[in-house]
Amino acid sequence: MLDLELLRSFVSVVDAGGFTRAGERVHRTQSTVSQQIKRLEDDLGQQLLNRNGKEVAPTEAGERLLSYARRLLALAEEARDVVARPSQDGAIRLGIPEDFAAYRLPRLLGSFSRARPGLRLDVRADQSLNLKRDLERGDLDLALLKRDAGGKNAIAVWPERVYWVNSKNHPCNARADSVPLIFFPGGCLYRTRAIHAIEAAGRRWHMSYTSSSLAGIQAAVAAGLGLSLLSEMSIQSDHRKLTARDGFPPIDRTELALVASPDASPATLRLADKLAEFCDEVQAKAA
Repeated sequence: MLDLELLRSFVSVVDAGGFTRAGERVHRTQSTVSQQIKRLEDDLGQQLLNRNGKEVAPTEAGERLLSYARRLLALAEEARDVVARPSQDGAIRLGIPEDFAAYRLPRLLGSFSRARPGLRLDVRADQSLNLKRDLERGDLDLALLKRDAGGKNAIAVWPERVYWVNSKNHPCNARADSVPLIFFPGGCLYRTRAIHAIEAAGRRWHMSYTSSSLAGIQAAVAAGLGLSLLSEMSIQSDHRKLTARDGFPPIDRTELALVASPDASPATLRLADKLAEFCDEVQAKAA
């Protein structure tokens, strides 16, 4: 029988790309995690990880095991929660950025909610400025926030990859006297960064399209109505990334932060752990 603790360490190492950060995730020392992986490899009679200095990557056998390990851990977690949960778990008010709402996160939230019929999960997708405000005044219990890199008071943070984008099939003139921009309404972090970057380059700009939805922004860029800044996961096949050669240098660093209210409930912290694992996986795939 496969040891779930060994599988948990294995998945954490793959997602984190190394033993040190994986140890932080499973609350073990680096040497303990390394020993656990060795035990798992001995049990299976297969090398599961290729080790190159501090970096690790799954072998072919490791890749085959990975999907099974994720399913076994998820099933064990669901079984534990169903047996141990109280009759009423209360409510969790979660705020997420819209690009995450349009990504694979709803499936995770659906699974989390189904495992806890007594829990009410209230999810709101909004701009990070609004989510931060509502978290601070007690209207949210947990939030994923986009913010300037180097912020404090977060359960976990991940660097963001943000790019200038134009239409691939109907590109607008990126070197026009006034740069046409497409963004969320005022208060959007990307909007502020874009305006500062253009003005720092001594260029003029105008807001050619404003939308309160990510889908609207993506469609407007694809139609050639202007340029925007989008995270890696929001860039579509009909978009083209712009580079310094196009006159658009990289944007200053931003990060995604997972922040909980000071009096977060055990159920909220359990969801926070799930979200952290999800973001680790997204980061590992984007690397």
